Amino acid sequence: MPLIGFGTHPMRGDEATEAVLTALAAGYRLVDTATRYRNEEAVGAALARTDVPRAELFVTTKMPPDRVGLERRTLEESLTALGTDYVDLWLIHWPPGGYPGVTSWREFRRARDEGLARAIGVSNYPVELIDALHDATGEYPAVNQRQWGPGDYDADFADAHRRRGIVLSAHSPLRSTDLSHPVFAETAGRHGCGVHEVVVAWNLHHGVAVTVKSAHRDRMERNLSAAGVTLSPEEIARINALATG
Repeated sequence: MPLIGFGTHPMRGDEATEAVLTALAAGYRLVDTATRYRNEEAVGAALARTDVPRAELFVTTKMPPDRVGLERRTLEESLTALGTDYVDLWLIHWPPGGYPGVTSWREFRRARDEGLARAIGVSNYPVELIDALHDATGEYPAVNQRQWGPGDYDADFADAHRRRGIVLSAHSPLRSTDLSHPVFAETAGRHGCGVHEVVVAWNLHHGVAVTVKSAHRDRMERNLSAAGVTLSPEEIARINALATG
């Protein structure tokens, strides 16, 4: 699973197709979509047009919780729309009705065992619901994707995932982050990059996979370049402290 992925929400239609093609040309290999985004066909059109072999791509999609009881049908519809025989990662988009979704998790495991999904996970789950899935089935999700950035930082939450062997994946890493805070400008200045790259580099330092979205190639490339930004322990500590004020 690449640590930097390309998010497609809320793009649809030709805009989504062209953005995915541009992202793949820029070097992205993880493409993130969802049934609820209503753009899987547009993403699939890009996958059909790209010269990048399918085996080199990592495709993530998600099942909305209102599809409980229709898991297999939902995945088959996603596969048809995406034009692929499997997805690399299939997620429960958020807890169904606030519950763990044990029935769905069993169906996810079955789809994984049949090769329709290479890996399975969840999105927007608290640790207690993740533990409930494990208690019921003996298996943790491979991934938990949630909004995660400096403004959301919670060392205990991150550590709970590490101890369970779960990859924490960030969507919307800039949404809760005050990018005007001086710590970002100062850090960016020292590294000769932008504040967005600092946020992505901060996630990578913590071992958090991060999904970023932009329709502009220059921004796509800048986000990818964050992999080459190494923040110092002092810089990390200052950014971590922003979550607690």
